[in-house]
Amino acid sequence: MATSTLGTAVVGASGWGRNVVRAFFVARGSSLRWVCDLNEALLDGVSARFPGAKVTRSLDQVLADPDVRAVAVAVDSPNHYGVARAALEAGRHVFVEKPLALTAADAFALCALAEARGLTLMTGHLLLYHPAVERTKALVDAGELGDVLYACSERVNLGIVRDAENAWWSLAAHDVAVAIHLFGAAPRVVSATGAAYLRRDIADVAFATLRFADGRIAHLHVSWLDPHKRRSLTVVGSKKMLTFDDTAADEKIKIYDKRAVPRPGHATFAEGVAVRVGDVVSPYVANREPLVAECEHFVSCVTEGRPPRSDGRQGLDVVRVLEAGDASIRAGGAPIAVAGDGEGVHARGTGAP
Repeated sequence: MATSTLGTAVVGASGWGRNVVRAFFVARGSSLRWVCDLNEALLDGVSARFPGAKVTRSLDQVLADPDVRAVAVAVDSPNHYGVARAALEAGRHVFVEKPLALTAADAFALCALAEARGLTLMTGHLLLYHPAVERTKALVDAGELGDVLYACSERVNLGIVRDAENAWWSLAAHDVAVAIHLFGAAPRVVSATGAAYLRRDIADVAFATLRFADGRIAHLHVSWLDPHKRRSLTVVGSKKMLTFDDTAADEKIKIYDKRAVPRPGHATFAEGVAVRVGDVVSPYVANREPLVAECEHFVSCVTEGRPPRSDGRQGLDVVRVLEAGDASIRAGGAPIAVAGDGEGVHARGTGAP
């Protein structure tokens, strides 16, 4: 590999970690030097698929290699914090699969550590690197939709059922990250409800409303107990509306020239609201694998000293929302304020925020 490439290591090679290993192996600017996992049988297969990458069961061995400048953490969620902290303390730039941590306090500690040591910390919020989401963000920022009023997302399927985290923590991180990215701000209050039908105390389904300081809202529906596979997003603006269907083979984005405009001074609703219905346009969306794009973004940010799109602070915002949503579910849907630095989540009561 060229000497200008970034020496990388991936910790965690099972499940989604297999994809992370492959992505860092093929990513431009990355030189995959180590793959670390506790499963020795799994590592045998890694050696065959990714020539040149060493394998080990020891994180200490990875961090002892001076050629490793960056570490990708793809272990199970409860161990994100411990592995990421060890890598940062060893002076490595760190990529952490979502969620950044399982508590806002731990996520904040990782951000503070990375900032104090001048290291890049990036959270693996994959959808922010999806070409369709990138195109949606560009359309929103260009004012193509007008003022964004609200967004609604759905992420449901039958399975995969997990036992270490509920559907809210497992699935909603994607859509929370997208809402924060599109709106350019973190929500202030979360109201969420959920229910556990398959296993006690592990919610299979959740509905949540995120309320932002300027009055916009985002509504999320996540479930692994649903007959359909849906990965959808609707963004409603004052001028136009947009849908994104990630399960569609083509035409993933559609822009609807539709809007409703209030006309004050009229006695009836029909007279007081003018509805416009125009063309439906499906813009071109590049066919690029989001995971590889995400890994290449991390590599370029490290080598060029730029902050990542989904940096540690963005990951912290998402964890704070997830933590508030989880508290709201346990409180029967009560609105929960999203914590800021130095704060914990707390109820806002049952009135409007």
